[in-house]
Amino acid sequence: MIHPESTPEIARLMEGEMGPESTTRLFSLVYDQLRNVASHKLRELPPGQTLEPTVLVHEAFLRISGKGTIAWENRRHFFFAAARAMRDVIVEHARRKAAKKRGGDHERVELDSDGLAVTLPDEDILTLHAALERLEEINPDGARLILLRFFVGLDPVEVAEMLEISPATLHRRSRLLWAWLRREMDSD
Repeated sequence: MIHPESTPEIARLMEGEMGPESTTRLFSLVYDQLRNVASHKLRELPPGQTLEPTVLVHEAFLRISGKGTIAWENRRHFFFAAARAMRDVIVEHARRKAAKKRGGDHERVELDSDGLAVTLPDEDILTLHAALERLEEINPDGARLILLRFFVGLDPVEVAEMLEISPATLHRRSRLLWAWLRREMDSD
């Protein structure tokens, strides 16, 4: 969670276009939250992975700040961008590792929509990525929900607020989305 005392400064920073200095300041305000999420997410990866939480957050920052001047619509827009950047870094890391292996044992895993305690081998991260790309085409809001829950690790209340839906609606949609993802991943 973001410290409540920093919320007014975050809102102020997001007013208008953000250059490199204001983007850096925004990241510093949410850095601890993003690093905790990255740490949690990387613990779910298989043993032997070499991506560190600090590297993941910094790489996400570089991807976002490298886009030049940005006009964030709101906090939600920023976290969607951070989620996407973190997802891209994890997927690229998995692709590099999978390219080195070219095979190996594939392990079937189940996605847990409640606790999101998922451990995915690199190959399954790539399968999840492909399924999320298909989901983005047919249900962009559903893809955002998965990004915020799985890749950023926001709790259901925060995700419901960002998506401007009720927690009950979030729960219903989550169940359907996870079932769809399971089916898509099984078909790959």
